[in-house]
Amino acid sequence: MDEIIQILEEIQPDGDYETCDTLIDDGILDSFAILSIVSELEDEFDIRITPADIIPENFNSAAALYEMVQRLQG
Repeated sequence: MDEIIQILEEIQPDGDYETCDTLIDDGILDSFAILSIVSELEDEFDIRITPADIIPENFNSAAALYEMVQRLQG
């Protein structure tokens, strides 16, 4: 989880990634940030994120991102 928060802070430094669960809904993460996050997560965790995975539910919080990574790692 710490690695995910670190990636988020590097890409978009002004978010509260510890507690926020509306990163997409509140516009904290935009489409460019999401593409950057996808790339970083794929490199860091050796996973493949498909277009079907790129939905707000998977990107609205650090916890949701963590759950997606865990699921994709199998």
